[in-house]
Amino acid sequence: MLRMVQKIFLSNEKSSIQRLQGRKEKMTTAPKIGVIQFPGSNTERETVMACHRVGLEPIEFLWNQPHKELTELDGYIIVGGFSYEDRSRSGVIAALEPIMKQIRIEAGKGKPVLGICNGAQILVESGLVPGLKDNRVGLALTDNKRVQKGHVVGVGYYNTWANLKLSSPSKRCAFTRHLKPGEHINIPLAHGEGRFIIPEELLGEMVRNGQTVYRYCNDDGQTIDEFPTNPNGSIYNLAAVCNAPGNVMAIMPHPERTKNGDVIFSSMKDFIEDGNPTTEGSLNFQVSEHHIKNLPQENDTTEWVIDMIITDNEAASVNNALKRLGHDVSITRQTHWEIKTDGDHDHILRMIDDSGELYNSNKEYIGEIISNNKTVSFLVRQKEDMHGRIKYESLTERFEIEGLKKLRRGVVWNLSVNSGNINTVVNDILNTNILFNPLSHECYKIN
Repeated sequence: MLRMVQKIFLSNEKSSIQRLQGRKEKMTTAPKIGVIQFPGSNTERETVMACHRVGLEPIEFLWNQPHKELTELDGYIIVGGFSYEDRSRSGVIAALEPIMKQIRIEAGKGKPVLGICNGAQILVESGLVPGLKDNRVGLALTDNKRVQKGHVVGVGYYNTWANLKLSSPSKRCAFTRHLKPGEHINIPLAHGEGRFIIPEELLGEMVRNGQTVYRYCNDDGQTIDEFPTNPNGSIYNLAAVCNAPGNVMAIMPHPERTKNGDVIFSSMKDFIEDGNPTTEGSLNFQVSEHHIKNLPQENDTTEWVIDMIITDNEAASVNNALKRLGHDVSITRQTHWEIKTDGDHDHILRMIDDSGELYNSNKEYIGEIISNNKTVSFLVRQKEDMHGRIKYESLTERFEIEGLKKLRRGVVWNLSVNSGNINTVVNDILNTNILFNPLSHECYKIN
C-alpha cells in the first residue's frame, strides 16, 4: 500500500514538473506570426523587422498558400501596400479571397489579427472590423479630405507623421497593452483612402465599447477635428479601431516603419503569451438593407460616358474575382461624368472637351452605356465626390471655364450574365460589395 502511494505521488510530481516545463518552454518560444501578403503588398520587409525587434517570429505567408497552415500560427498581420492595385476599391478584392475565411476562423479562436493600411482596408471590407453579426460590412475607408476651418484644403494621397493617442483602456485590445490611456505615439502615415466613415449610431456604440482605440491628436494630446491634427478627415479622428473581443485591429498609419510603433507589436506578443484574453461582448447595431434606386434625371445636365481604347485592367480584375467566386459573368467599366451648365451649353462642353481634363483622348473616347437584355448597368458614385471636386476646381479656376455649375464623377459597371438567372446572379454580386461600399457610395440602376 505504501509503495502504491509513493508511486502515485511520484507520478503526480513528474506530471507537475512536465507541466511546468511545458509552460516554461511555451514562454521562451517566440510566438509565430503570419505576415499575410496579397498581390501588390509592399511593406512585408518593415513588418518582419518590427516583429523581430519585439521578439515575435514572423512567417511570410502568401495569399495562395494552403490556408490550413494558418492554424499552426499564433497571430496574423495583414501588411500594407496596394493589393490588386486597389482596383474597384482598396482592399475589397483581397477581402473576398478564400484565405480570409480561414483568417475569420482563427480570429474566432481569439488569435490576434492586425491589419495595417491596406491591411486595415481588407479587414474593414471583410467585416472582421468592427465585427457585426455575420461579418456584415459596417464601416468604410474612403478618399481622404483635409479640412481646415471648414474648408477642404486638400484631397487624395497624403503622407506625413501623425500622433496616435490611446483612447481606450490599455488591456481593451491586443495591440494597446503597452501604452497608458492618453499616451500617444508618433508614426508615419501614407494613404489615399484612409478616412473612416461610420454610422453615428454604430460609432456611439463603439465608443462605449472602447473599440475606438487610437485617435489622431496634436503634440499636446488634443484630438482637434481638423487638418493637420486630423490628416485625412476621419470621423472622430479615428486612426485605428478594433472588434468587440479586442483581438482584431485595423490601423491606417504604419507602426512597422518606426521603432515608435513597437509598442503595438510588443502588445501583440504580450496578448499571445497571456493566453489571448479577449473581451466578452458584441455589437448590437443592425445594418439596414440597401435598396438600389433608378438613376434620377436632372434638367440642364449632360452625361458623358467614357470608354477605354486600351485594356481595362480594373474591370478584368473584378471579373476574375467574381469568376473565382463562381459567377459566370462578363464585366465592363465606364467612367461617368454628369455635367450641369448655365449659358452657352455647347460652347461650354467644347471648352471642357478641349481641356482634356475629363478623359485622355489618346486612350479614351466618349461612348454609350451598353443596352441589351443580358446586361444590367449600375452607376456608382462617392457620396462625397472628391474626384469631381478636383476636376471642377481645375476647369473653373485653371481653365477659367464660366457657366460650369456642377460636375459629378461616377463609375458605370456593366454586368453581362452568361449563365444562370440574371436577377439572382446580379443580386449575389451586389451582396459581395465588390462594386461599392454602401457606407461611402451611392449606387443607381441604369437599365
